[in-house]
Amino acid sequence: MTHILAIDQGTTSSRAILFDDKMAVGHVAQQEFRQIYPQSGWVEHDVEEIWDSVVAVCRDVVAKADDIAAIGITNQRETTIVWDRETGKPIHNAIVWQDRRTAAFCEELKAEGFEETITAKTGLLADPYFSATKVRYILQTVEGAKEKADAGQLAFGTVDSFLIWRMTGGKRHVTDATNAARTMLYDIREGRWSSTICDRFGIPMSMLPEVLDCAADFGTTDMFGPELPILGVAGDQQAATIGQACFEPGMLKSTYGTGCFALLNTGDELVTSQNRLLGTIAYQLDGKTTYALEGSIFIAGAVVQWLRDGLGIIAKAADTHPLAEKADPSVELYLVPAFTGLGAPYWDAEARGAIFGLTRNAGPEEFARAALESVGFQTRDLLEAMHADWSGGEEATLRVDGGMSASDWAMQFLSDIIGAPVDRPKVLETTALGAAWLAGMRAGVYPAQAEFAATWALDRQFTPKMAEADKDRRYAGWTDAISRTRSA
Repeated sequence: MTHILAIDQGTTSSRAILFDDKMAVGHVAQQEFRQIYPQSGWVEHDVEEIWDSVVAVCRDVVAKADDIAAIGITNQRETTIVWDRETGKPIHNAIVWQDRRTAAFCEELKAEGFEETITAKTGLLADPYFSATKVRYILQTVEGAKEKADAGQLAFGTVDSFLIWRMTGGKRHVTDATNAARTMLYDIREGRWSSTICDRFGIPMSMLPEVLDCAADFGTTDMFGPELPILGVAGDQQAATIGQACFEPGMLKSTYGTGCFALLNTGDELVTSQNRLLGTIAYQLDGKTTYALEGSIFIAGAVVQWLRDGLGIIAKAADTHPLAEKADPSVELYLVPAFTGLGAPYWDAEARGAIFGLTRNAGPEEFARAALESVGFQTRDLLEAMHADWSGGEEATLRVDGGMSASDWAMQFLSDIIGAPVDRPKVLETTALGAAWLAGMRAGVYPAQAEFAATWALDRQFTPKMAEADKDRRYAGWTDAISRTRSA
C-alpha cells in the first residue's frame, strides 16, 4: 500500500487528493457547493451537499488507485454541525465560521467579564467566529433541540467529526486536538472539554466528540471500496502548518485561501496575546501538544471572488494579477474587505467593507491592485501583533501557501509591505499534504517528523524591494483606512 487519500473539505469546495509514496500529488478531484446567505452577515452550508461532494470526489480519486493505505482529513474549522445520533441527520444547516449572527451574545459575554475565562482556558476571544456560540444558537432556535440535547440524543462536531461519523457508519464520534481547540469549548491547557464554558453556554457535554491526537486511529470506512483506516486529522490551518514543516518554535506560515491565517509556532509555550491574537494548538503528536499564536483574517481570496462575482470586473481569479500590474501608480486606493467584519487584531464584528481614495480615473485595474494589496496589509497587521507578543518570531521568514500565493505580484507586494522574505514552496498543496503526512506517517508509509521536514523545497523566495519611505507611507494609509472603517 503506497498511496494516501487526503480529503480537503474547504469553505467553498471539497477536494480529494491522491499522494504517492514520495508525497507527490497524483490525481485531484474537486467539487464546489453552495454558499447560503440567509441574512446580512449570516453564512450557512447545506450539510448534505458537503457530504455528497466529499463522497463524489473521494470515489473519483479512489477509482484511480487500488493501493491506498490510509485516509487523512483536513477541514474548514469552526463551522458547526449538530445532528441527531439516531438518524444521523443534521437538525440545521452548518453555520459557517464566517457567520456573525451571534455577535450580540458575544458582547454579553464581554460585558459580564466571561471573555477572560474563555481566553484563559481556550486561548480564544468571545467572538462569533468560533463554534460554541453557534451550537448555543442551534439549541435555542431549533424546536425541541435543547430537550433532545439534554437527553443525549444530539451530537455536535466540526466538519471533520461529522465526516468521520458518516464514514464509519456512526461508530466513531471523534475529532482531533486542533479542531477541538477552535470550538471555544476546549481547555487547551488541560487537554479536555471545559465544563465551566459548556455550562455557561447551555451545551451538554454529552454532545461533544472524543478528542484524539492529530495522528491517531479515528476509525475505518468501507464507503469507497476496501476498508480503509482514517489515521490523520487536522484543521486546515494547522494542517498547512504541518505541511509547511513549521515544527520549530519561531517558524511562521500564512495560508491564503478564502481567508488568511498566519500561525507562529511557539513550542510548548502557550502565549497569552496582549494584542488580541489567539493562542491555539498547532498540532498534537504522541500526546505532546505544540502551541501557536494565530492571526485570522476573514477575507483574503474571497476579495478576489467579490471582484469576479460581485463586481464582475474579472472573469477568473488569475485575471487579477495582470490588471494590478496595469494600475495607475498615482491612484492609491485602499480596499478594506470587512464584508463579514474585521478579524485579528481588531475583532470588530460590526465593521463593514469600505473603499478609500477613489478618483475619477480609478477603474478595474486599481480595484484589482487594491484587492491584492489588502491581503498584504492585513498580513502585516497580524505580524506586527505577533512580534509584539512573542520576540521569538521577529526574524522569521514567512512561508506561504494557498491559492493566492501563486500570484507573483501579490507575494512581491507582501514581501515589500512586511519588510521580510516570503518563501513559496514547490508544493502549494500544503494543507492536503499536512493531512496526508499525518495519515501516512501513522500508517508507516511516510517518514517521521524530522525527515519529512527535510523534504520541504523552495519554489521561489520574494525579498523586499520597496523603498522604506514608500512602505511606511502606504501602510500609514492603510491604518488610516482601518480606523475609518471600524464600527467604534
